[in-house]
Amino acid sequence: MSNIEQTLSIVKPDAVERNLQDQIKNEFKINGFKILKEKKIHISKDEAEKFYKVHESKPFYNDLCAYLSSGPIVVMCLQKDNAVSENRKLMGATNPKDAEEGTLRKKYGISIDKNSVHGSDSVENAKIELDFFFKD
Repeated sequence: MSNIEQTLSIVKPDAVERNLQDQIKNEFKINGFKILKEKKIHISKDEAEKFYKVHESKPFYNDLCAYLSSGPIVVMCLQKDNAVSENRKLMGATNPKDAEEGTLRKKYGISIDKNSVHGSDSVENAKIELDFFFKD
């Protein structure tokens, strides 16, 4: 039985700066994801703070917001069976040093902060995050 889901993926500023968005998009396609929507945007620190509100109490919150708003990002709506968990598997561990071979963060991530990609961590958050960037 299929369980088609949608999830948000962000190609973060460090990866866009290194012009890796096409390679990363290709990885999604090779791994069976459909890219339903995508756009390249530059969000403000205010918008980043709203987006990452769930992490507000964490010590890395300010750095995270400053970083996400530091340059252009590519936001995508991905679709696939079990898209949320499949995307998290493809991304790999938050810290590229701990990520498995072949994962996006292992291949492209620079550091725990500049780990090249973001993906929703649950079906519920995917809906919230997709609405954040793709409200019609």
